[in-house]
Amino acid sequence: MCIIVTCLVSFTVVSAQQNLSTDTVKLRHLPDVEVVTQSRVSVTRQATPLQLLDSKNIKRLGIQDLSEAVRRFSGVTVKDYGGIGGLKTVSIRSLGAHHTAVSYDGVSISDAQSGQVDISRFTLDNVDMVSLTMGQSDDIFQTARIYASAGALNIKTRKPRFADDKSYLLSVKIKGGSFGLVEPVLSYSQKLGNRWSASVYADYMRADGKYPYTLVNGTVKTREKRINSDIETVRLEGNLYGDFGSKGGILETKFYTFHSERGLPGAVNFYNKTAMERLWNDNSFIQTRYKNQLTEKFAVQAVAKYAYAYSRYKDVNDKYAAGFQEDRNTQYEYYGSAGILYLPFHSLSASLTTDYAHTQLDNNFINAAQPRRNTSLTAFAVRYKRSSLTATASLLGTYISDEVENGDRPADRKRLSPAISLSWQPFRDNALRVRVSYKDIFRVPTFTDLYYLRMGNTDLKPEKAKQYNAGLTWSGEIGEVIRYLSLSVDGYYNKVEDKIVALPTLYIWRMMNMGEVEIKGTDVNLSMEIPLSGKVNMMLSGNYTYQYAIDITNPDAKNYKHQIPYTPRHTGNGSVAFETPWVNVSYLLTAVGERYALPQNIKENRVDGYTEQSISLNRTFDFKSVSLRLQGEIINLADTQYDVIQYYPMPGRSWRLSIALNL
Repeated sequence: MCIIVTCLVSFTVVSAQQNLSTDTVKLRHLPDVEVVTQSRVSVTRQATPLQLLDSKNIKRLGIQDLSEAVRRFSGVTVKDYGGIGGLKTVSIRSLGAHHTAVSYDGVSISDAQSGQVDISRFTLDNVDMVSLTMGQSDDIFQTARIYASAGALNIKTRKPRFADDKSYLLSVKIKGGSFGLVEPVLSYSQKLGNRWSASVYADYMRADGKYPYTLVNGTVKTREKRINSDIETVRLEGNLYGDFGSKGGILETKFYTFHSERGLPGAVNFYNKTAMERLWNDNSFIQTRYKNQLTEKFAVQAVAKYAYAYSRYKDVNDKYAAGFQEDRNTQYEYYGSAGILYLPFHSLSASLTTDYAHTQLDNNFINAAQPRRNTSLTAFAVRYKRSSLTATASLLGTYISDEVENGDRPADRKRLSPAISLSWQPFRDNALRVRVSYKDIFRVPTFTDLYYLRMGNTDLKPEKAKQYNAGLTWSGEIGEVIRYLSLSVDGYYNKVEDKIVALPTLYIWRMMNMGEVEIKGTDVNLSMEIPLSGKVNMMLSGNYTYQYAIDITNPDAKNYKHQIPYTPRHTGNGSVAFETPWVNVSYLLTAVGERYALPQNIKENRVDGYTEQSISLNRTFDFKSVSLRLQGEIINLADTQYDVIQYYPMPGRSWRLSIALNL
């Protein structure tokens, strides 16, 4: 969104001459001046917690990977199975990755099979902004599917912005680093007349992933090297942007395809170093989004999407009768959304959005269910917004029906999910704001939960979550010392009922509704900008999260009121960046407390805490219409060995270099 400010300046000269009996007034009209800049979303004015990193701050910090950016947010757990090619999923406030929606340019990415989105599929090279919302966003004009989650990770890609004398933009980048990392990147945008433009983005990445680690077996320590951790990916994205004028609306069409082949190194075992598991993924989608401000009071938008996902898993092992196991899964989704926004008054708005999705899963299992799912979502929301008060309320209606070719199918699911939020500025001359919010949401069992071989259970109920949040926010400047300061403190309480877990029965494990989790926590976020001199600026940011997430399912169980797996009590990160005329320097620190790999909090299940440090240097050289950016990084500066997932060691110290040329 651009704010166009037009300043008309008139200069008046009054000349009084002694020889003349009348005054002469001359008017000189200076040409109009148009200032175009991108508006900044105020995170402190939101009624629900919002965190974001725009492209400017991403470059300041030298971040080059999406998962590294997401780790900068408080209340977030990124599960990382190790290495450059490790799968990465996002959980907010201990609710689990199933409750986190991931949207790409306003349209959700879905996975009906597992319910989790691997964010390693996406890159930061063509991203304009990454934001994370916890609870229901203040933006009520969204697809209904965004309403159907506990929180959302939103990825907004970069749109081409052409200078007056240019009709194209070209960017070439090459990245290289430790463990055989090589990644060339190409981005090209073309202006198609006054109202249309197109862009193409492509990258290729490969790495052998053979990083060293220390294997501890009692008192014996040996230096080993990670094997079967290689990865090769190809990513291609095309965009078409159209503007039909003030009454015609705007149209955005995106095509995306991603192919990867990677080794799965598996858990580190003391006496077994064999790893023969391989995973192939193909993900493609095409989506179109249309939006039109019909009048001052009415706006409409529509979304259409087709998505295809194929995965092939192969494990060569003597434990299989054929000597190997191979699973093939193919997902198809047809998705559409239509919504209307009505503004009866300047401060009041209401929206109504309806989504429909048809999803199917085919695989090579004998007597597989081959499920088909029809999902209908309708969201009605109202927002009242003044300078000192923002209040939002919404109600989501969900209807889901499954069909199967073999076996039993679950009953149809119907549910209403309310949400409400409030942000209030109690003092007119003070930027302090108070915010409170509540959201009741659920997640339906995935195809894997319901139908996977003998583990699936078609009697599963949806997993329900209640979210409460209360916080204080403040932003502004403090004299001439601190140019910008933003501070937020939020306390929250979440409760999850009918949690879906795998439990052993007489002969096999089965998916069951047996879990109940209580989560209490605090998020603190701070960022500031301090000018040290006319040419040197310092940016500081940091956050801290405390989470007390306990299992309260069974008072007689050994893990009653124990911290749930992979949820540290304490996490935090901080960064400091210096902008100078010579070189820009940034330092990042991440600290994670101890966690437990299994529900029972005993020594054998403990995963030690860790701290990780990184440093980045970058410099941009401008030559008329050409800019050259050089960047170098050292990741895990202290060569700390740690696990995010138990027995999946992360890389130690590594380096990364990149050269980018923009024309």
